[in-house]
Amino acid sequence: MESRRALHFVFKVGNRTSTACFFRDILGMKFLRHEEFKEGCKASCNGPYDGKWSKSMVGYGPEDSHFVIELTYNYGIGSYKLGTDFLGITINSPDVIENIKNHNYPSTEIGGVHIVTSPDGYQFHIVNQVCEGDPIQKVTLACSNMGKSVDYWTNLCGMKKYSFEEKKAVLGYADNQCKLELCDISKAVDHATAFGRIAFSCPREQLPSIQEGLKAAGQTILTPLVSLDTPGKATVEVVIPADPDGHEICFVGDEAFRELSQVDPEADLLLDKAIAADKSEEWFAKKGKTKASA
Repeated sequence: MESRRALHFVFKVGNRTSTACFFRDILGMKFLRHEEFKEGCKASCNGPYDGKWSKSMVGYGPEDSHFVIELTYNYGIGSYKLGTDFLGITINSPDVIENIKNHNYPSTEIGGVHIVTSPDGYQFHIVNQVCEGDPIQKVTLACSNMGKSVDYWTNLCGMKKYSFEEKKAVLGYADNQCKLELCDISKAVDHATAFGRIAFSCPREQLPSIQEGLKAAGQTILTPLVSLDTPGKATVEVVIPADPDGHEICFVGDEAFRELSQVDPEADLLLDKAIAADKSEEWFAKKGKTKASA
């Protein structure tokens, strides 16, 4: 369905300072917007937490034409346990490889692909290839049953099959968009506490039918159609289902999301101010404690 598009993947992060350096200096991305929230999200965008949190969008270009990364930070939590669900994001960029070398950042090269790991343990696969348009090529997630997963994503979510093998499939909504790659690990997928979420937009009028179609097929709806507010910005509507392996998916109304996701030229400043004002590390240190591990 070409009216739908891939938007972003959500990571939970425990240290915004080191995370910001990684995305700026190593991956060469730019912060596009930064938002602070006083209480948890109605659609659990920041995970199952009710306290103060922040959202930072980072990528290679505007969200209306690029797949980006959403970094969510919960003030009281310093780390999250990784599962087997997220397998990597592939980026085509000789510049990132140069950044890795110039900063002497740890990496592993396998078959010409440079693998780097973010401070929170998330893998990025860097290909030494110039890319026209968005450098982010695909998000790779684990599945336990390839047939069941491909059926879900194509027949229920409307994706097109770009390639299909016994243990690997590449799916997507359009040729020029970031793709979803599924890899069959032949065992149950463990999401642990670091579990992420992949987001797609669609015309707002499609949200009720997406929800009803998934319900009729006996699939999981984590958050029924709901409106989400961002202070001073557009209100968007979302439906949050989960695929057969429990991967969280956010379908968001495109019209309002395009308004919400305009690049904020103050994004870097807002993030840096929030980091400077965050005294939680000092508070825990004074108490002789460390931040909780989720």
